[in-house]
Amino acid sequence: MEQRGALLDVIARSLRRERERVGLSLSELAKRAGVAKSTLSQLESGSGNPSIETLWALSVTLGVPFSRLVEPPRPRVQVIRLGEGPVVYSERADYSCTLLASSPPHARRDVYLTRGEPGSRRESEPHAPGVVEHVVLSSGRALVGLTDEPVTLEPGDYICYPGDLPHVFEALLPGTTACLVSEHV
Repeated sequence: MEQRGALLDVIARSLRRERERVGLSLSELAKRAGVAKSTLSQLESGSGNPSIETLWALSVTLGVPFSRLVEPPRPRVQVIRLGEGPVVYSERADYSCTLLASSPPHARRDVYLTRGEPGSRRESEPHAPGVVEHVVLSSGRALVGLTDEPVTLEPGDYICYPGDLPHVFEALLPGTTACLVSEHV
């Protein structure tokens, strides 16, 4: 429940910020997005129960990516454990989405399937300035992240860290696999 409250706070701050940025009143945004004014008012006050469809309509009307409404500011190193992260549910289907990371403008991403075995620690030197790495552990267990502050990941866990600093991937169980996305800005 605490996680849900945090997501509602992020949505409330984001909606208010973006609505004020484009200079729309609460009534005008609600009208343009096809959302009830009372629904929008509840969302901006941190209450209500936003659906994917409502948030998409608001993001389109505001001219911003969906992620800008649901993603809290990112710390330098970000870890999202399985079952954590901003989850938004559909009102039309048994469906939900969890935002892990949004792409900044003009970014290039390379996606890798990585495999590791215990005893073979992969230490990486810093990549080009601005490189960010995202890792979702698929199987096994691993120590991943900045060399001086790695994090133990379990299947389904996500970590994001600056790839332009020394970093490490160390499998702790046999058959450890992960999806690695290297983002070049």
